[in-house]
Formats: sequence, structure tokens, C-alpha cells
Amino acid sequence: MGSDKSAKKEKKAKRESTGGGEDGIPEVKAEYLAPIASPLADDKLSKKVYKLVKKSAKEKKVKRGVKECIKAIRKKQKGIMVIAGNISPIDVVTPIPVLCEDNDIPYVFVSSKEALGQAGSTKRPTSCMLILKGGDEDYDEVLKKVKTVQVAY
Repeated sequence: MGSDKSAKKEKKAKRESTGGGEDGIPEVKAEYLAPIASPLADDKLSKKVYKLVKKSAKEKKVKRGVKECIKAIRKKQKGIMVIAGNISPIDVVTPIPVLCEDNDIPYVFVSSKEALGQAGSTKRPTSCMLILKGGDEDYDEVLKKVKTVQVAY
């Protein structure tokens, strides 16, 4: 029994020393973000977005990855686009904001691809996710906040 508690304490200490938050989502320094990562979600909005991604992933209302997201946008599916800001090379996700603007889909950048993948219930880091339109109040709240953060185009 004692070894389980000590192992948990070691994991928690390791997570905190590597920059992970209390909820286990890794944090990324601003110097690792791409220069086009605008509008970038602040900490409060990021947590709400991650929570919505987690909920939507359970309900299967999410598209993961660049190919799936571009395909969904071209099929005129609506939702909120969440793009990771620490993608390298950045050329992988550069067409997504343009497509979103052309199709009136609000988008926001978050700081970490690892955190986005973890929130979407995958083991792999994810470069972008499209949260499909839902009827719950969490979706509406995040949509409203993303639209206020977004630059007018």
C-alpha cells in the first residue's frame, strides 16, 4: 500500500517539475509557439476549450488532424476549430485558418499539441481539432468567447 502512495507522489512531483499543470495538461512556453498562432487562447479559455474537447470526444462530435478537419470544412460542417500553436513545421497547419475564415468557422490557437491530444482522448499529440456543432451550453459559451477573441475578418 505504501509503495502506491509514494509512486503517485513521485509522478505528481515529476509532472510539476516538467511544467504540467495540476490537471495533468502540459504547459508550453511562449518561445515555442509559432509566429502565426493568433488568436491565442489565454489560460482560462484554454481550460474551457480542453473541457469541451474532452466532452465532445466522448460524444464522437470531433474531427482530429489536418486531413480530417480540411475534409469536414470542405463538406460545409460547422463548429469550432482548435489549432495547436507549437506545431513544427508550421506549414502543416497554415491552410486551416484561411479555410476557416472563408467558411465562417471560428478558430482559436492553444499552446500545446500534447494537451490537445490528451484532452481529445488520444495518446498522440494532435495538431488541430474541429469540434462539431452541439446543442449544450458549454459549446455555446466557448463559441461566444472564441468569437470575442477572434480578429475581425
